[in-house]
Amino acid sequence: MGYQQGLSGLAAASNDLDVIGNNIANANTVGFKQSTAQFADVYANTVATSVNTQIGLGAALSQVQQNFSQGTITTTGQALDVAINGNGFFQMSNNGTVTYSRNGVFQLNKDGYITDAAGNDLMGYAAGTNSVVNSAQTVPLQVPTTNISPVTTSSITAQLNLNAQSTVPTATPFDATNSNTYNYSTSITAYDSLGGTQQINMYFVKGGVDASGNQQWSVYSGAAGAVPSTAAGTMTFDNTGKLMGTADASGTATSLGQIPITINPTDGSKTNQAITLNFTGTTQYGSANGVNNLAQDGYASGTLSNFTIGSDGTITGNYSNGQTKTLGQVVLANFNNPNGLLNLGGNQFQQTSASGVPQVSTPGSTNHGSLTGGAVESSNVDLTNQLVDLITAQRNYQANAQTIKTQQTVDQTLLQM
Repeated sequence: MGYQQGLSGLAAASNDLDVIGNNIANANTVGFKQSTAQFADVYANTVATSVNTQIGLGAALSQVQQNFSQGTITTTGQALDVAINGNGFFQMSNNGTVTYSRNGVFQLNKDGYITDAAGNDLMGYAAGTNSVVNSAQTVPLQVPTTNISPVTTSSITAQLNLNAQSTVPTATPFDATNSNTYNYSTSITAYDSLGGTQQINMYFVKGGVDASGNQQWSVYSGAAGAVPSTAAGTMTFDNTGKLMGTADASGTATSLGQIPITINPTDGSKTNQAITLNFTGTTQYGSANGVNNLAQDGYASGTLSNFTIGSDGTITGNYSNGQTKTLGQVVLANFNNPNGLLNLGGNQFQQTSASGVPQVSTPGSTNHGSLTGGAVESSNVDLTNQLVDLITAQRNYQANAQTIKTQQTVDQTLLQM
């Protein structure tokens, strides 16, 4: 027995205690992965040494192996907290230097970029103004704070029932201010090119029956206070109450259910705004006049109210005007050998030749994990096991110290002879 074996054992046990202590210290670190110290025996390697008489020279630390098993996912309710469920790492950028992390606690900086606590940018696919994600390359993800532009109303969908038992109005001609000149009316708010609101009124007047026994209704429509006295078009129903034809103001047949109108807003927006009234699905039954569905395809400008991150990494913005928009998509990077990554500290890893190149893809694809928004992945440190390992490492240290003490006693015996 020599001092070298005991010293190497002390160093090994000390390394083991350091690794265990680091695990325990990071038991509450989001996304932390516990490590295990791996050791190898040491032998002298000389030609003269007989195989049968080799004596070991002690132990050495061979590697510190990380355990990338899944940590518990804990809900936080914070929109920018994201947990990875499965394989993969968040791709981060620090002024162009790319790193990887499992810590999904993010925040918005003053410029609207999604960053971690150290200021590293979260990488992903950007979305254009049309909400189409560009997967050609990853870029720092930014949440735009500008208003989304308004969309002009171009179509109004109205599915109604016009009472077949209504009588033809006797008061003539049509007058929007005189309810005796029409049978039914309804209205909907539309939007102009500036996002301003315009109330579109629609009036329905029962007419005569044609030679085939089909019932006609005239449709008058326009912006509030500017409804023309001439009909925008007509609808014709057969004797089963089904809409069988429509025509414009000139009497020309149109695509079934569609009647065009034009309005001229007065708030400085674009004039001669063309809107198609779509009455497809409208019926004429012997029951009360009423609306079954009324909708339009425009909206006002809106500000970002909040956003969410989906399981596939899609960042969806919710706006004050009730609209949603895709703002980008978080990506994940996977490696053939995660244990080959270089641990930089601060929950960051770096690619090495041992890890292999990053396989960047959207969450949920191939062998990439999915994301859980409003949650974080807790450390995978098992404190019970670590405390047991701590006791074992401490005894190993004490035992190696005892070998040195024994060698010292042997040396003292020799000196006293």
